[in-house]
Amino acid sequence: MEYRNLGDSGLQVSVVGLGCNNFGRRMDVDQTRAVVDKCIDLGVNFFDTADVYGGAGTSEEYLGEVLKGRRHEVVVASKFGMKMGEGPMQSGGSRRWIMQAVEDSLRRLQTDYIDLYQFHTPDPKTPIDETMRALDDLVKQGKVRYIGHSNFSGWQAAEAHYLSRYEGLTPFVSAQNEWSLLNRHVERELVPACERFGVGILPFFPLASGLLTGKYRRGEPAPEGARLSAGPMAERWLNDRSFDVVEKLEEFARQRGRTLLELAIGWLASQPTVPSVIAGATRPEQVESNVAAAEWKLTDEEMAEVDQIARR
Repeated sequence: MEYRNLGDSGLQVSVVGLGCNNFGRRMDVDQTRAVVDKCIDLGVNFFDTADVYGGAGTSEEYLGEVLKGRRHEVVVASKFGMKMGEGPMQSGGSRRWIMQAVEDSLRRLQTDYIDLYQFHTPDPKTPIDETMRALDDLVKQGKVRYIGHSNFSGWQAAEAHYLSRYEGLTPFVSAQNEWSLLNRHVERELVPACERFGVGILPFFPLASGLLTGKYRRGEPAPEGARLSAGPMAERWLNDRSFDVVEKLEEFARQRGRTLLELAIGWLASQPTVPSVIAGATRPEQVESNVAAAEWKLTDEEMAEVDQIARR
């Protein structure tokens, strides 16, 4: 397993991380344990969860339970900011909510610190300096080691960087955004901003909700129970434009003795701003596939060819 520094920080994370949004939703605690065990066996040390995952904090509860006795071996990342209840004070980036949310997450995770605490989504009702000052206090208190943001735009990342620099606040070291061969919007502004400011990008949905696994075929019904079997995500991805790109990417990978999944993860892992690719898994064998995929280091020529194929 390869380990990389998270942005300009000294925190080292595995090049493949585990997205824990299925814990408590599609997986019970025994299934969670099996996947986490496989991750640790293979050297995956980065586990990404959130207070909203699994509903009512279940993902954090499951992760805390299965990490008993092994907490010191891993990097636990969680998030706050999404709606956790009724009323105006159970979401967002206010000082009041952050101080409550972190205590709730610590309790569910059965730990006294969170390695990476991430602002899940921008809050237009709260000044960013209030959010960052509260997070700075948590770092000083030792409850949080590092901080990150999620779903920020390029200008929001720049604003946060300069605020931390000129006000002497703890800086964000990571940005978690959707990024895949089929969704490259972050490359316009966020990627250059993060590269300039020393912020590591943690891509989520690297497989475009499963479309880049190769299990979906043009003109064929989606596998029963799959993420894209129905609903708005299916409408977003299952179209001729997406399949035109997917089929070309699959042929590119096949000519090199690789799979589409290996290309999807390997391409992201080859990006200079990416310390870890967050990939979900509901079975141990999926963890094995994700880890193996990150071993493909694309050459500059291969990166340029893929760029042309997947330009959208």
